[in-house]
Amino acid sequence: MTSVSEEAGRSLTAQQKSLAVVTDRRQVHSYRGSRCCRRKRDTRRVYINWMNRAKETEDDEVIRKRLLIDGDGAGDDRRINVLLKSFTKWCNSPGTPDEGFTQYQRMMGILAQCEFSMGKTLMVYDMNLREMENYEKIYTNIEQNITSAHDKIAECKKEIQRAKRIRKNRQEYDALAKVIQQHPDRHETLKQLEALDKELQQLSHIKENVDAKLELRKKQFHVLLSTIQELQQTLENDEKSDNDENIQGSPAQNGE
Repeated sequence: MTSVSEEAGRSLTAQQKSLAVVTDRRQVHSYRGSRCCRRKRDTRRVYINWMNRAKETEDDEVIRKRLLIDGDGAGDDRRINVLLKSFTKWCNSPGTPDEGFTQYQRMMGILAQCEFSMGKTLMVYDMNLREMENYEKIYTNIEQNITSAHDKIAECKKEIQRAKRIRKNRQEYDALAKVIQQHPDRHETLKQLEALDKELQQLSHIKENVDAKLELRKKQFHVLLSTIQELQQTLENDEKSDNDENIQGSPAQNGE
């Protein structure tokens, strides 16, 4: 019984392992399949977007060509061609009066559309002319404003130069005023000058008096010197005469 149970357990574990391997493989395949599907969806989305963009560009090119051909896109040339074809067909068709009247009404409608488009074009043309005139006026006004702005700029530059010169003069004036304020007042200076003039006059008078006294003293000294010289000469003469008399008296005494 134990061997049978062990074999049964082994077979169960082997089956479980095989099931686990199969499930793992299925999961791997499903993961790979999901990745492939996702890639396919991405490539399909990119292709669809590219095709839509190409279609949009083609539509834009067609619309651009139609606009270039029709002018404003109203299809006037096509209407005129249709009108001519309808008129030719109406003239050459042997139909009933009702059909002819219907075709006539259709041609009149197309003609009314052409006339309306022509009137609209003329109005647009007139509007463009008025806009051009308005733009020319605006252009002339802008040129005048530019010229006046240049003139104002030149005047402002002159004003700036004048203001700079005035500022420089004010700065120099302030500097001179500070220097002048360091010196005494003019009235005080004049008073001091007058006092100095008086003092100079007094000193000049004193100098003149001193010079006169000095000259007088020089003269007196000269007279004194001359008197002293005369006195000295007189004394020398007297002394010489006394010596001579003494010399003459001594031989006489010797003879006696």
